[in-house]
Amino acid sequence: MSTAKDRTYEIAIVGAGIIGTALAHAFGNQGRNVLLLERDLSEPDRIVGELLQPGGVAALEKLGLRDCLENIDAIPCLGYEVIYHGRGVHIPYPETEQGKQRQGRSFHHGRFVQNLRAAAKAAKGVTVVEATVTELVKNEATGQILGVGCRRKGQDEIEYYFASLTVCADGYASNFRKHLVSKKTEVTSKFVALELVDADMPRKYHGHVVLSDNAPILLYQISTHITRALVDVRGKVPADQLRTHLQARTADLPPSLRPSFAKAILARERYPSMPNSFLAPTVNTVPGLLIVGDAMNMRHPLTGGGMTVAFNDAVLLRELLSPENVPDLEDLAEVASSLSDFHWRRKGADGGSSVINILSMALYQLFAADSPQLRVLQKGCFAYFKLGGKCVSEPCGLLAGIIKTPMVLFWHFYVVAFYSIAVMFGELKAQPWRWPGAAVETVRIFWTACVVILPYIFSEMGR
Repeated sequence: MSTAKDRTYEIAIVGAGIIGTALAHAFGNQGRNVLLLERDLSEPDRIVGELLQPGGVAALEKLGLRDCLENIDAIPCLGYEVIYHGRGVHIPYPETEQGKQRQGRSFHHGRFVQNLRAAAKAAKGVTVVEATVTELVKNEATGQILGVGCRRKGQDEIEYYFASLTVCADGYASNFRKHLVSKKTEVTSKFVALELVDADMPRKYHGHVVLSDNAPILLYQISTHITRALVDVRGKVPADQLRTHLQARTADLPPSLRPSFAKAILARERYPSMPNSFLAPTVNTVPGLLIVGDAMNMRHPLTGGGMTVAFNDAVLLRELLSPENVPDLEDLAEVASSLSDFHWRRKGADGGSSVINILSMALYQLFAADSPQLRVLQKGCFAYFKLGGKCVSEPCGLLAGIIKTPMVLFWHFYVVAFYSIAVMFGELKAQPWRWPGAAVETVRIFWTACVVILPYIFSEMGR
């Protein structure tokens, strides 16, 4: 019969997904006694978390988990092709200082997670238990989280495990976010997913973003024969009308992709989907509790930055909560100080989460362009990319999780805004009678640009 001592750990982690497994591996290899709890250890089937940017690959390497990208039929990703009303612009990842081509990876999410779980399980000091966590054990007098209550698969009895630090990494639909986060999740749209078989991609080994008068479509290859298509859907489309909606989007695609896209639509009766959400980060202030990953901070998946944020967070937490910095995790004051540092450092050059969060939301609004002013900004953004040089390399460096300086993002965003206005006036060069109206429109466009980006800047400045 097990005792309370047998069920006591330094760290208990709820959720064996991307960041939960990475943290278990990191803390276990530091000599911590770690419990990793997951309700279902079978291979997950998700439609996001399939593209890891170069910055995320670099963080994965720092964590000693680079091998998890092997033997899953992962595909190199060398950058993006943005297709605007049938015209394309190449946006490669910036080269390293040694002149080498940076690479991301795209893959089946479940295969990657299973490799991460295997690495976590193999780490010294990590115990993996398949169980559904039903509650957090709380000291009502002090507010400290003491551990978790859970039910093992196939059993009715609730078991209790105790830990100095309980880490909730239970994803976008977190059951335990409410213990810390009071901010509301903003849902902008949803991605409806298709699997294209042997798709003829316009540019091999690149993600593709298709822009038209409709919401964007994102495509990237996830294995030798399968390409993921994510169709952005805004508003409610009844289930019995979704197939017709997707078929209408076929015309937005380059001709080479239309046959495989059309076949993918007919291959399914029901289409998997995922809400596209934003949740500003919150500093962890509940004693004994750390909430991480999508449970604490979300951004639009259009830019594929979620896993990069997660792995960078894991690198930073490994340092801040290491036995050298926090010998005893029962020292609540020391843990609280480290988690406060984590909140601010993850946003800047150590983590780059602010750049990824702001860029994802601002770029989505430009690419979705549902107003005349946003359409001007969208056209200007495409024209800006066509200039090449730093007009491509630095924005792509931000997207890739390589450039982590917010000022670089702000600079390029507002340069795009002014360049968009210049493009608009250039198109009216032979129509001077329209200039007064265009001058008024300039104010509206600049105001729209501010409305797009400033709320997300302010959200990153808070606790």
